[in-house]
Amino acid sequence: MYPVESLKALLEQITGGRTLITATFSQLRSKGGAAFTKVQIKPVELKGRLHYQFAYTVGPKVEHRNIPAEEAAGEMLELLRETFRQALLCTTDADYQVLISKKYKVSILTKSPTKQQAADLAHNRRKQYVLDEGEPVPFLVELGIMNAEGKVLAKKYDKFRQINRFLEMVEDVLGDLPAGRPLTIVDFGCGKSYLTFALYHYLAVRAARELNIVGLDLKADVIAHCSELAAKLGYDNLRFLVGDIADYDELDAVDMVVTLHACDTATDAALEKAVRWGASVILSVPCCQHELYGQIENDVLSPLLSHGILKERFSALATDAIRAKLLDLMGYRSQLLEFIDMEHTPKNILIRAVRSPGGDRAAKWREYSAFRDFLGAKPYLERACGDLLPSADPAE
Repeated sequence: MYPVESLKALLEQITGGRTLITATFSQLRSKGGAAFTKVQIKPVELKGRLHYQFAYTVGPKVEHRNIPAEEAAGEMLELLRETFRQALLCTTDADYQVLISKKYKVSILTKSPTKQQAADLAHNRRKQYVLDEGEPVPFLVELGIMNAEGKVLAKKYDKFRQINRFLEMVEDVLGDLPAGRPLTIVDFGCGKSYLTFALYHYLAVRAARELNIVGLDLKADVIAHCSELAAKLGYDNLRFLVGDIADYDELDAVDMVVTLHACDTATDAALEKAVRWGASVILSVPCCQHELYGQIENDVLSPLLSHGILKERFSALATDAIRAKLLDLMGYRSQLLEFIDMEHTPKNILIRAVRSPGGDRAAKWREYSAFRDFLGAKPYLERACGDLLPSADPAE
């Protein structure tokens, strides 16, 4: 038996010393005591810093958190104190099986790694993408991101990372999409459609789902090029149309809506359509956000609002907070996630909303309206969806 201090020291040693390859926490201390049933951990590098990705198994879904290396040992120790009775820690030096008794007595069994495990360390350390480098993916080759051998071109590596980050977010919500029937997906403002093609490849080719995807954009030449590429790739259920978000009325119901970098209230127009379609999943990366910039008035915030650059950034953040809360009020569970790193674009917040009716709508409305009134805001999305909200001011 080992004291808890020894377990803490081991966890700090393997996380701080960069020797951890994978860790699996299992065997719940009490049934029903936690929302998740298993946690898997692996090292990842984010913005040049070591983090550990905690993957929580929640029913059929997996939810991810990236935790800085210096905080990881504490998180692991908390999991063993409160939730799990067992952990398997695979490191470059040894494998450790940790067992916690009902009376919180600690046992640590040690096993030396095989030569093959040590040889595979570099592979395990490398960032694992949904679409792996070295394996040719037809649409990535056609779009000039990969060569014919599957090597990612140096100038396109940021785009490769962005595509994989997007697919990770889609992967997390697969269980929230309807099963047993074809999916209908609309991508508003699809542009050159890197992510539209990625979505089709991932769902239709990799996941073998039946689906129909519509990409919509105002630029006729871009749409023509995307249509030609879809035909060349044999993506028969991927169509591209020229059109405006507000005017599109071809469909009565849609399962997933994607809107990337739609300017200002065009994002809100897309969110309104998604909600009225009853979309199960919404993925939205807003672009320029001017509406609140001209509306916000608050004496308390004047030290911030008196500086144009600060007011612009604050307005953008407040706009996304308002959008997320309004989606919650209309039957969704929303998250604001980092899409890609700040050095690649300042427009790096993705709103991911999953249909999840329930909760105290009256309390949510009070929280939202207090925030809105504090800022003196009159959001487009609230005005457009007034009939779907629990309360609204008729004067607006």
